[in-house]
Parts: sequence; C-alpha cells; structure tokens
Amino acid sequence: MSATIQTNSTVKPGIVYALASIVFGITGWIASLALTLERIRVAENPEITLGCDVSPFISCKSVMLTEQASLLGFPNPLIGLASFFAPILIGVAVLAGAEFKNWFWNLYLVGNIFGFVFVLWLFSQSVFVIGSLCPYCMVAWIAMIPLLWMNLGLVSAKGALGERFTAAGAIVYEWSWVATVATYVAISLVILVVYWDLWPTLF
Repeated sequence: MSATIQTNSTVKPGIVYALASIVFGITGWIASLALTLERIRVAENPEITLGCDVSPFISCKSVMLTEQASLLGFPNPLIGLASFFAPILIGVAVLAGAEFKNWFWNLYLVGNIFGFVFVLWLFSQSVFVIGSLCPYCMVAWIAMIPLLWMNLGLVSAKGALGERFTAAGAIVYEWSWVATVATYVAISLVILVVYWDLWPTLF
C-alpha cells in the first residue's frame, strides 16, 4: 500500500493499490461466504456445533444468533457478500487501466467509511455486549480496516476531497499500512485485556 505519489490531483492508484484491493476484497468476501454457509447450517440444525465454535468466548454461533448479527433484518454476512465485491472489481479495473472520476472515488470512500464504522460497532458489540468473538467476523474486520486507510489516503491525495487535503492524504496513503497495523494492535489489545481471564481455557 506504500507508493510513490505526488500531492496533486493527478495522483493515480497503481499496481500495489490494485493488488491490495483485490486481496483484501477476496479475503472479506470469503469470510462473509463462510459465515453465510454456517448461518444456513445453524438454521437447518440449531443444535449443531460449528467448526468455528472454539470455546465459550470464541464462537461463530454465539454471535450469529444475536440481534446484532441481523442489523437490517437479515444476516450481516449478506452485506459483506455484496460489499466486498467492490474492492475486487475496482482493483481489477485499475489493473486494466481504468480511471474514475472524483465523484466515484468519493462515493467509494463513503462506502469504506460506513464499512469501517460498521466493523467498529460489531467489534464493540461482540466484546462488550455479546461477550463472544466470531473468528470469521474477525477475518472480515481484518479485510475492512486496510481498505479504509488505503482509500482515505488515496482519495484525499487525489484531491477528490479538496486541494487542502492532498498533502495529508499523501502521507496517509503512503503510510496506510502503519495506520492499519496500529488499528489491528489497538483492537487486539482491547480483546486481550477484556478476555484476559478466559485465555487459559483455550489450552
């Protein structure tokens, strides 16, 4: 995700951006698909034990049967199946040489922001309300976080948000991997501390 860019509106996403978009998009889509299939299995047999039910606090089933797992009235993974197609398609399009208008990048960034906020909400609900972590959900979180930082930097550096944000955007874009790692670490520390007394039950 690090790239050599200039702080003006001629900034264009390159091969690294495209490949990162594709990889994280595929990762999130596969996690969403796995969750969808597991949800179908639970619907068919509510008593089933899933392969991702590792312990009382690391369990897909414990999370997917809650109200939070169907925020819009249907299983959240269906949102992921639709949403994670976007970075895959955009990544492929960039590799093919496609160029998009600033309004397109702005709309895409809005989607990224909503996705990131949704991840933070799911994280807070899982850790502090439900009291259980879904492994496949966490894989989707892992995929969404770098997409946010990478696109926030790119769209700002391109000047799509206004020329005054190009310099800061260039920094965010070039160091988006640092912001991603920092977010991973922050989330991991919260999980580690909240479930400190439960980790020994895994062994």
